Amino acid sequence: MTGKESGHVDHEAAQAIPHAALNPDALEVAPGTEHEKLEGWIPPLASEEEIRVALEKAFDYRGDVTITRKDGSKIEGYLFDRRSGATLKDSLVRLYPKDSSEKISISYADIAALVFTGRDTAAGKSWEAWMKKYAEKKAAGEKNIGLQPEPLE
Repeated sequence: MTGKESGHVDHEAAQAIPHAALNPDALEVAPGTEHEKLEGWIPPLASEEEIRVALEKAFDYRGDVTITRKDGSKIEGYLFDRRSGATLKDSLVRLYPKDSSEKISISYADIAALVFTGRDTAAGKSWEAWMKKYAEKKAAGEKNIGLQPEPLE
Protein backbone atom coordinates (compact mmCIF):
# COMPACT_ATOMS: atom_id res chain seq x y z
CA MET A 1 0.00 0.00 0.00
CA THR A 2 1.38 3.39 -0.96
CA GLY A 3 1.25 6.45 1.25
CA LYS A 4 -1.49 7.96 -0.90
CA GLU A 5 -3.68 4.83 -0.55
CA SER A 6 -3.23 4.87 3.23
CA GLY A 7 -4.43 8.48 3.45
CA HIS A 8 -1.09 10.29 3.40
CA VAL A 9 -1.42 13.88 2.21
CA ASP A 10 1.43 15.43 0.24
CA HIS A 11 1.54 18.83 1.98
CA GLU A 12 3.98 20.35 -0.52
CA ALA A 13 1.69 19.48 -3.43
CA ALA A 14 -1.34 20.80 -1.51
CA GLN A 15 0.42 24.14 -0.92
CA ALA A 16 1.18 24.39 -4.65
CA ILE A 17 -2.56 24.56 -5.43
CA PRO A 18 -3.66 28.19 -5.74
CA HIS A 19 -6.16 29.24 -3.10
CA ALA A 20 -8.67 30.22 -5.82
CA ALA A 21 -8.87 26.55 -6.81
CA LEU A 22 -9.89 25.69 -3.23
CA ASN A 23 -12.61 28.36 -3.18
CA PRO A 24 -15.88 26.88 -4.46
CA ASP A 25 -17.11 30.35 -5.52
CA ALA A 26 -14.15 30.67 -7.89
CA LEU A 27 -14.74 27.31 -9.58
CA GLU A 28 -16.01 27.18 -13.13
CA VAL A 29 -19.77 26.81 -13.29
CA ALA A 30 -21.23 24.92 -16.22
CA PRO A 31 -24.26 26.53 -17.84
CA GLY A 32 -27.62 24.78 -17.58
CA THR A 33 -29.17 22.85 -20.41
CA GLU A 34 -31.11 24.89 -22.96
CA HIS A 35 -34.55 23.32 -23.35
CA GLU A 36 -36.60 23.64 -26.48
CA LYS A 37 -40.09 25.10 -26.22
CA LEU A 38 -42.08 22.11 -27.46
CA GLU A 39 -45.52 23.02 -26.14
CA GLY A 40 -47.91 23.02 -29.14
CA TRP A 41 -45.28 21.64 -31.54
CA ILE A 42 -46.43 19.27 -34.30
CA PRO A 43 -43.30 17.51 -35.58
CA PRO A 44 -43.10 16.18 -39.11
CA LEU A 45 -43.11 12.38 -39.12
CA ALA A 46 -42.20 11.75 -42.75
CA SER A 47 -39.09 9.64 -42.21
CA GLU A 48 -38.03 6.98 -39.73
CA GLU A 49 -35.41 9.37 -38.32
CA GLU A 50 -38.01 12.14 -37.79
CA ILE A 51 -40.28 9.69 -35.95
CA ARG A 52 -37.45 8.54 -33.68
CA VAL A 53 -36.26 12.10 -32.92
CA ALA A 54 -39.81 13.35 -32.21
CA LEU A 55 -40.56 10.45 -29.85
CA GLU A 56 -37.27 10.98 -27.98
CA LYS A 57 -38.28 14.63 -27.45
CA ALA A 58 -41.76 13.47 -26.38
CA PHE A 59 -40.15 11.18 -23.80
CA ASP A 60 -38.18 14.13 -22.33
CA TYR A 61 -41.24 16.42 -22.43
CA ARG A 62 -42.93 17.03 -19.07
CA GLY A 63 -46.44 17.44 -20.40
CA ASP A 64 -49.07 15.46 -22.27
CA VAL A 65 -48.80 14.53 -25.92
CA THR A 66 -51.50 13.44 -28.35
CA ILE A 67 -50.71 10.48 -30.58
CA THR A 68 -52.82 9.82 -33.65
CA ARG A 69 -52.61 6.23 -34.81
CA LYS A 70 -52.70 5.25 -38.46
CA ASP A 71 -56.24 3.92 -37.92
CA GLY A 72 -57.32 7.48 -36.99
CA SER A 73 -57.76 6.93 -33.22
CA LYS A 74 -56.20 9.50 -30.89
CA ILE A 75 -54.72 9.03 -27.43
CA GLU A 76 -53.71 11.93 -25.19
CA GLY A 77 -51.49 11.24 -22.22
CA TYR A 78 -48.09 11.33 -20.57
CA LEU A 79 -45.39 9.41 -22.45
CA PHE A 80 -43.29 7.76 -19.71
CA ASP A 81 -41.28 5.12 -21.59
CA ARG A 82 -39.96 4.29 -25.02
CA ARG A 83 -38.16 1.24 -26.33
CA SER A 84 -36.17 1.70 -29.50
CA GLY A 85 -35.71 -1.41 -31.61
CA ALA A 86 -34.02 -2.09 -34.93
CA THR A 87 -37.18 -1.20 -36.88
CA LEU A 88 -40.20 1.03 -36.24
CA LYS A 89 -42.32 -2.10 -35.79
CA ASP A 90 -39.91 -3.31 -33.06
CA SER A 91 -39.97 0.08 -31.27
CA LEU A 92 -42.72 1.28 -28.95
CA VAL A 93 -43.79 4.05 -26.63
CA ARG A 94 -45.72 3.64 -23.40
CA LEU A 95 -48.01 6.26 -21.97
CA TYR A 96 -50.57 6.92 -19.28
CA PRO A 97 -53.74 8.09 -21.05
CA LYS A 98 -55.22 11.31 -19.68
CA ASP A 99 -58.58 9.64 -18.98
CA SER A 100 -57.39 6.27 -17.65
CA SER A 101 -54.92 4.73 -15.20
CA GLU A 102 -53.95 1.85 -17.48
CA LYS A 103 -50.66 1.93 -19.39
CA ILE A 104 -50.86 1.76 -23.18
CA SER A 105 -48.13 0.60 -25.55
CA ILE A 106 -48.04 1.89 -29.12
CA SER A 107 -45.67 0.72 -31.84
CA TYR A 108 -43.72 3.48 -33.60
CA ALA A 109 -44.99 1.96 -36.87
CA ASP A 110 -48.62 2.67 -35.83
CA ILE A 111 -48.05 6.40 -35.19
CA ALA A 112 -49.34 8.77 -37.88
CA ALA A 113 -49.05 12.07 -35.96
CA LEU A 114 -47.74 13.48 -32.69
CA VAL A 115 -48.68 16.78 -31.02
CA PHE A 116 -47.21 18.24 -27.82
CA THR A 117 -50.62 19.25 -26.43
CA GLY A 118 -50.14 19.55 -22.66
CA ARG A 119 -48.50 22.31 -20.68
CA ASP A 120 -44.80 21.66 -20.12
CA THR A 121 -44.71 21.55 -16.31
CA ALA A 122 -40.92 21.92 -16.25
CA ALA A 123 -40.74 25.03 -18.47
CA GLY A 124 -39.04 27.93 -16.72
CA LYS A 125 -38.17 25.82 -13.67
CA SER A 126 -34.39 25.75 -14.08
CA TRP A 127 -32.02 26.65 -11.27
CA GLU A 128 -30.91 29.68 -13.27
CA ALA A 129 -34.52 30.90 -13.55
CA TRP A 130 -35.02 30.49 -9.79
CA MET A 131 -31.76 32.34 -9.04
CA LYS A 132 -32.81 35.23 -11.30
CA LYS A 133 -36.18 35.52 -9.49
CA TYR A 134 -34.40 35.26 -6.12
CA ALA A 135 -31.97 38.05 -7.02
CA GLU A 136 -34.85 40.26 -8.21
CA LYS A 137 -36.76 39.72 -4.95
CA LYS A 138 -33.65 40.30 -2.84
CA ALA A 139 -32.87 43.54 -4.73
CA ALA A 140 -36.46 44.66 -4.08
CA GLY A 141 -35.86 44.17 -0.34
CA GLU A 142 -38.09 41.12 0.16
CA LYS A 143 -37.42 38.94 3.22
CA ASN A 144 -37.91 35.19 3.81
CA ILE A 145 -37.26 34.33 0.17
CA GLY A 146 -37.23 30.58 -0.43
CA LEU A 147 -38.21 27.80 -2.75
CA GLN A 148 -41.99 27.56 -2.81
CA PRO A 149 -43.77 24.67 -4.49
CA GLU A 150 -46.08 25.44 -7.37
CA PRO A 151 -49.73 24.77 -6.50
CA LEU A 152 -51.06 21.50 -7.94
CA GLU A 153 -53.72 21.78 -10.61
